[in-house]
Amino acid sequence: MSESYTLGSHTFRSRLIVGSGKYETLPLQLAATEASGAEMITVALRRVDLTKPREQSVLGAIPKGLTVLPNTAGCYKVEDAVTTARLGRELFEHALVKLEVIGDERTLFPDTAATIEAARILVAEGFEVLPYITDDPVACQRLAALGCVAVMPLAAPIGSGLGIRNPANLRIILETVEVPVVVDAGVGTASDAAVAMELGATAVLMNTAIAGAKDPVKMARAMKLSVEAGRLAYEAGRIPRKLYANASSPLSGIATF
Repeated sequence: MSESYTLGSHTFRSRLIVGSGKYETLPLQLAATEASGAEMITVALRRVDLTKPREQSVLGAIPKGLTVLPNTAGCYKVEDAVTTARLGRELFEHALVKLEVIGDERTLFPDTAATIEAARILVAEGFEVLPYITDDPVACQRLAALGCVAVMPLAAPIGSGLGIRNPANLRIILETVEVPVVVDAGVGTASDAAVAMELGATAVLMNTAIAGAKDPVKMARAMKLSVEAGRLAYEAGRIPRKLYANASSPLSGIATF
């Protein structure tokens, strides 16, 4: 398996990116994050009480050495997302940001036009933008052209656990953008993560699939292994699909009696 990949000015080996929300306890968050082997974790800045001591918030349950990817979850306007991104840069002293501008409160689908506008502003300010976006190839192409360091198309609605609903669109995105593609949102179990990686995704980001599992620590390890397996399968190259049998051993030269 290829050793590393880059997102902006950062280099990672783990192709699993995890979230920091929805855990029942902070110790459980810490244990699951450690089991995942992830090197980057997202933090929703608008949902963190920055007045509390660090050890009493999700920030205190992040293993040492992980890169914190601040995200603008909960923002519905361009201005709010840009302001939140600026706060994240001040707090964590790097330019990476996961950009979310939500357009629909019920489905949490992103507002494509607003996301593109916010990305344009943040890229101009030197941010390394990873935009959460629908699995729309045209939107992904435009975001890549703006200078985003990656695109993050959803597999399915956030927290739905439905897995990849439109693999054809993801294939088109993977073929038509030259930046890393991180599949984000909708993964439910290990096989979903493996499919994303087998399609050629650079990485997979998930939160609910781990935090909401009956045993988050075991699920985190399962996701780690499935991402690794999916990437290996992609690099190995699968055999063509066929509608008929093809003997594993050659038929010529078989002894007759």
